[in-house]
Formats: sequence, structure tokens, C-alpha cells
Amino acid sequence: MAGSSHGHTPAAWTGVTIAFIGFCVAGAFMVMDQPVGFWAGMVVVLLGGVVGGIMRMMGMGQPKDLHQPHEMTGDREPARAEG
Repeated sequence: MAGSSHGHTPAAWTGVTIAFIGFCVAGAFMVMDQPVGFWAGMVVVLLGGVVGGIMRMMGMGQPKDLHQPHEMTGDREPARAEG
């Protein structure tokens, strides 16, 4: 993934940050045995995905045609010896 700059966009960082905050909130309320707070945190997790998707549609994500797909081992032609 490092060769494709996967996730290095404002849309990805924002969505993941919001989802992480929601995960932390849900985890804290789960430990405190507060179901309403847990579900509120889970809503924030889902909100992170929605916000990231909206930002991607607004052009803040990585374009799909930026990089060529990675080659798989079976797709390569055998190396030829030059002589």
C-alpha cells in the first residue's frame, strides 16, 4: 500500500480521526456500563465513514485512476536473457 499513497488524503485522515474518537468514546462508555453512551460512540464511528465519503466526493480523496494497479506474480512475463 505504501507505493500507492493509499489513505494519504484529507478525506482519509478526517474520516479515520472521527471514527477513532467514536471508538474511544464507545469503549469508555462500554467500560462504564452505559449502553446509551456506547451507542452514541458507535454513531460517531459511522459518522466518520460518512464524512470521509462526502469529502472524497468533494474531491479531497485520492483519484481512482492516479496509479496503475499492482502487478501480481502470475501476470508478469518471464525475464529474457540478453545476449
